[in-house]
Amino acid sequence: MKIILQNSMIIVRTGFETLKSAWMEEFLKCHAQDMLFLPKSVLVFYNTALHETKEAFIHALCLHYTKDLETDNDFYFRSVMRYIKYPVKIELQEQEEPQVIEVRLQARSAQEVQIKLDRPNRWVVSYLKSQLELYIVQEGVMNIFLELPDNKAKARLERALNKRHILHYQIHYTYDAYFMQNLYAEYGQFKFEEHTDEEIDDMLHYYTVLECPVGSSQDALRRSYKKLVKVYHPDRVHCENSATVDRYTQKFQLLQEAYQALRIVS
Repeated sequence: MKIILQNSMIIVRTGFETLKSAWMEEFLKCHAQDMLFLPKSVLVFYNTALHETKEAFIHALCLHYTKDLETDNDFYFRSVMRYIKYPVKIELQEQEEPQVIEVRLQARSAQEVQIKLDRPNRWVVSYLKSQLELYIVQEGVMNIFLELPDNKAKARLERALNKRHILHYQIHYTYDAYFMQNLYAEYGQFKFEEHTDEEIDDMLHYYTVLECPVGSSQDALRRSYKKLVKVYHPDRVHCENSATVDRYTQKFQLLQEAYQALRIVS
């Protein structure tokens, strides 16, 4: 394990065994609504209401870190506590192959959705809960039941499904025409059953890229497309570093691909 104190962040580089520790699990469980999941890392923001929980976490973290080192734990604890109000970024050291987690989506109606994992995984569940907390009506180890009362709630679900990598897990969502027909009953002109699961998955992704709910009109798609291509046009960052230019170029190309695909679908 390594602990790096930056000007605005505490970075903890460790392995999965540490993530399984009771003190780490308790910290992450309490901060479920304060986490941003990134590939091979998770960023936990400071929550004033959980100050004591954060202090207990830092104490356990320092004990774990200094137990095999010739370092005074109290001194190190006081040093890290100076950063208590900064975010904690937990990075995985292991370079493991991503593990695929199968997640099945079912829609009982235009407002009721069940998310079912093929096996228990607290990290994927924690991510989904952090994104969809407002709409969860029931949950279990492998299941989450949602109530989506309006298009805003459905758009939130679509954005959550657009993220496919959590730590070193790769999420593979599956849904079929029946799911789409139930959830988007008002979008009845489109023949979902004529398309494969992969095509439906692509379509959901494209709507998310264009920041529009599924079934949006051509006018709404066009307005969003025009707004976003102005933001992400590569010419806006031509003087920046190559990585930034590449990122804007990829986003710009994806916007064009999404708009063209949904024009054809409509």
